Amino acid sequence: MTVDPDDISSNPSGNATFGEIVQARLSRRSAIRGGTLLAAAGFLGAGVGSGTATAAVTAAPASHGRGRRGLLGFKAVPAGTADKVTVPDGYTADVLIPWGTPLHSRGPQWKKDASNTAAEQAQQIGMNHDGMHFFPLRGGHEGLLVLNHEYVDQALLFPDGDAVMTKEKVDKALAAHGVSVVKVAQVKGRWQRVDSRYNRRVTGSTPVTFSGPVHAAHPALQARNRPMGTLNNCSSGATPWGTYLACEENWNSYFGTTDTSWKPSPELARYGVNAAGGGYKWHTADSRFDLAVNPNETNRFGWVVEIDPFNPHHTPVKRTALGRVKHESATVTESRGRVVVYTGDDQDGEYVYKFVGSAPWRQLRALGKSPLDHGTLYVAKFNDDGSGTWLPLTFGTGPLTKANGWKDQADVLLRTRQAADAVGATKLDRPEWVAVHPGNKDVYLTLTNGSGWDNKANPRKPNPYGHIIRWREKHGDNTATSFEWDIFLLAGDPAYDPKVTLAPEDVFGSPDGLGFDPGGRLWIETDVSNSSQNLASKGYDNIGNNQMLAADPRTGEVRRFLVGPRGCEITGFTMTPDGRTLFVNVQHPGEATTAWGTPTPADPRAVSNWPDFDPAGRPRSATLVIRKKDGGVIGT
Repeated sequence: MTVDPDDISSNPSGNATFGEIVQARLSRRSAIRGGTLLAAAGFLGAGVGSGTATAAVTAAPASHGRGRRGLLGFKAVPAGTADKVTVPDGYTADVLIPWGTPLHSRGPQWKKDASNTAAEQAQQIGMNHDGMHFFPLRGGHEGLLVLNHEYVDQALLFPDGDAVMTKEKVDKALAAHGVSVVKVAQVKGRWQRVDSRYNRRVTGSTPVTFSGPVHAAHPALQARNRPMGTLNNCSSGATPWGTYLACEENWNSYFGTTDTSWKPSPELARYGVNAAGGGYKWHTADSRFDLAVNPNETNRFGWVVEIDPFNPHHTPVKRTALGRVKHESATVTESRGRVVVYTGDDQDGEYVYKFVGSAPWRQLRALGKSPLDHGTLYVAKFNDDGSGTWLPLTFGTGPLTKANGWKDQADVLLRTRQAADAVGATKLDRPEWVAVHPGNKDVYLTLTNGSGWDNKANPRKPNPYGHIIRWREKHGDNTATSFEWDIFLLAGDPAYDPKVTLAPEDVFGSPDGLGFDPGGRLWIETDVSNSSQNLASKGYDNIGNNQMLAADPRTGEVRRFLVGPRGCEITGFTMTPDGRTLFVNVQHPGEATTAWGTPTPADPRAVSNWPDFDPAGRPRSATLVIRKKDGGVIGT
């Protein structure tokens, strides 16, 4: 992959960019502190609503927290380029449920030449593991691991590659997408997949339904086939009532057409839909994905999907009140009894959103209503004085009126990006995962990389390394409509960018996955594009393979915890309740990279052969099980 489509903006609006806002704010008052760029006297020092956000204060340099007792107790691992997984001394990393693992012991076994059929793949763990959550059973020594399968690498999925696309190949690719629900348990001290009635797959062909303002009978959802499937499931979330939320991200890539008379509408163009598609070529073998033949099928994607892992017969529900974008996350928290869901829209120049329930979620469920169907969707505007506002995407409010061409709330949600354009949201450099601090409820967001827009101070123009921002909602209430924000961390390598003050052993780029553990450690996973990974010409030769790091929000200290094999992304993680087992996903090891080469049907191991290292096999995405040898809490 030479160009990541997420790096190319499809946002033509004139809304202010985050870079312009950062420039206006930080040109007046900023200080570099130990790899963390903080707006002086911002909410972290002065408190929300203190009235001192514009005061000028000089911050003293910090020492990354070294010399004081912090949250991070492990010795950082060095950056690396080897085709292996590296974790700190005193830790173990075991491979669990790689792509092709049968859901049940009697199910179809993995064939290392990729010759499993579509029907067999539907009974196996999918490809390219991503977002994930552990639902504990019996005290946490066993539970349901639910994980996304974002996309497929068709050069590795089929024995002969995808030069010729067939309906069987499309069906197999659909079966390798979606979500896996699998029971795992500690057996003789090691985590294993175990047989269970809960084990199942939700794929690109599984029947689904819709709920909320864009209901299943809505005209925009009527297509030539029944509603089915979830695709490009990236990050995820978990609800307080025990369900799993899968996020549909780059769904536009699967559609195309050979009809030369077809042209995208403004609505489709705003989501990046075009005749060529994203290279999957499914439309050449399956009319379901042909834009000219089956135009409404696109409207069925771009949603957050709710799945009940404890009900094997549950039909996945696409919760339309949360909006239709390229959802990178669905991070759930509670405030005043109400559910709040944060989501980034992963493309350069897009926005960050939050959904706030209309009433306490327990009350809504007692009435037989879904808390995800009743509430308000907002989009963020970052102001240059360090304040921010959540703008409601509500029909009849502001510019979202009939006079301006909006039909109703369903129309607002079907065209969420255009609605956000209309209200004046702030463009961001690829907003991705959101994490909420378990204590003070501060919110953190990864901005993986981007063009940088018109920023001259920070973020950079261009912004090849990315950064992390954070904000505090007014009075610490996540349902509030105003907040104060700051930059938490500027990623990159000081050898190429003097603005970066990370220590050499801490350098990283393209933060993507993000989440807190109960102890308050912020875990950061990276997704450096394979067109940049390991290359001096891109400023990434000192950073190595993609990795996982931990940060102490109190001190700004960052330490590298894990380095993955060649060509991979590190993404998706979850912990057992006791914090003693960490599950981490290694996605697309062995994918084509500029530095290492391109896998082919004749040589699928050109870049990586992890985790099997079988001379006749191929690389496989997998989940890692990480534990301390002394049985202690991860990260300490």
